[in-house]
Amino acid sequence: MNTKRTRTEEKPEAKQRIVTFEPGDLEDPRNWPSWRKLLARVPIIPVDLCVSFGASGFSTATTKFAEAFDISSEVAILGLSMYTLALAIGPMLNAPLSEYFGRLPIYIISYGMSLPFFVGSALAPNLGGFLVTRFLCGLFQSVTIANLGGTIADLYDAHHTGYPMSIFIWAATGGSSIGFFLLAFVAQYRPWYDVFWALLRKETGDESIDVPEEYRRKDLKELLIVTQTRPFRFLATEAIIQFGALYNACLYGITFLLNGAFTLVFGSKGHGLDTLQVGFCFLGIAGGITIGPFVNIIQERYYQRRVQQANGANVPEARVFMAKIAAVTFPISLFWFAWTTYSSINPTVPVIATALWGWSFYTILLMTYTYTEDSYKQYAASALAGLGLIRNIAGAGFPLFGNQMFENLGYRWAGSLLAFLALLLVPIPFILSRYGFELRKRSPWAREHMDELNGEDAADGGAPHMQDGV
Repeated sequence: MNTKRTRTEEKPEAKQRIVTFEPGDLEDPRNWPSWRKLLARVPIIPVDLCVSFGASGFSTATTKFAEAFDISSEVAILGLSMYTLALAIGPMLNAPLSEYFGRLPIYIISYGMSLPFFVGSALAPNLGGFLVTRFLCGLFQSVTIANLGGTIADLYDAHHTGYPMSIFIWAATGGSSIGFFLLAFVAQYRPWYDVFWALLRKETGDESIDVPEEYRRKDLKELLIVTQTRPFRFLATEAIIQFGALYNACLYGITFLLNGAFTLVFGSKGHGLDTLQVGFCFLGIAGGITIGPFVNIIQERYYQRRVQQANGANVPEARVFMAKIAAVTFPISLFWFAWTTYSSINPTVPVIATALWGWSFYTILLMTYTYTEDSYKQYAASALAGLGLIRNIAGAGFPLFGNQMFENLGYRWAGSLLAFLALLLVPIPFILSRYGFELRKRSPWAREHMDELNGEDAADGGAPHMQDGV
């Protein structure tokens, strides 16, 4: 982002001039016309989709991969888990580098470096080589996870991040099911390694001049220390982040677990469908997720109305309106799926259940992102890194026991166990709605952003407007 400034403000206590953007300055990305903002963020969407494709796409070829290397299906699943684990670790490295060198160079370099490891995965002569290249591929592919929130914050002010964030979350969530569907065409008729080939084809010297804190270039050592420790501090001490981490872990753990469970439920051991037909079953989840951005229009209108009622104040609690509905439909959809997995029931019925699950998944995840960004603002990168770490660790871990759980407990009770887990999380958006203001008030990081009314400090009397009693 170009950080040239055209206006200076005196900073008496330090006798410095703070260089800022003039109001309406077109050098400020937040003042760019809509078409230019669109051009800045649209290219990132297919990259974000490819990250998810890289995870779920391998699942379509797990059986052939196991046969080729003469290993068990449990060991073959490591191909998914190693990639997802790398997605958890990668942002810890990409985030500080992006802060130091800028987002665009890291987007280009990191994503570019991931491509040779796609090739390495396809050409790996043994399991060890495959797992190493798979991990390194995920490590570099994680660049979108590290920079997603920051990219949106660069382009939009806090009250207008909802719509662009909804598209990014669609790519991050929908990519998994869409990738399974698309690459099922390859896995059905081609060797396992062709899945990876298919993925590839797709400045003055004046020390009295300073800039605002959010634009100041940090020392790389300082950035590394902060970005490596703060996410863990947030996870250990911030109730908001702990709630978000629980939901993220559950959502991503289940979505990657379903990659294997679908093969059991709809494949030869269940409804008797082949790989391509199982891929079509993933269109239920993809459809539910794709409905999400359209339904989010209701959420966004509600949020903007609440902001107006609060005279422009920061109102994160207004972000949880639709998530309260999704929190209830989340376990319902899993119970529905679990108890309609009988082979005597038309497979369309559980697929419709997964569509409801997909919408719930999308809506809750979007809430955790937008609520976290609104609450922590300049600290949101660290907060989201904590969520991402837990989310992708769960995404790596759940598939390791998913197939055994479905085979040992049976499809109905295994699915019900996941539904009971989701049921335990139902209160979270209701707690954030009712007590989120108090939780933010107790946080040393979130408290800094609680009294913003159109750029000015609000009086204490503004606090009640920031609670969402709906």
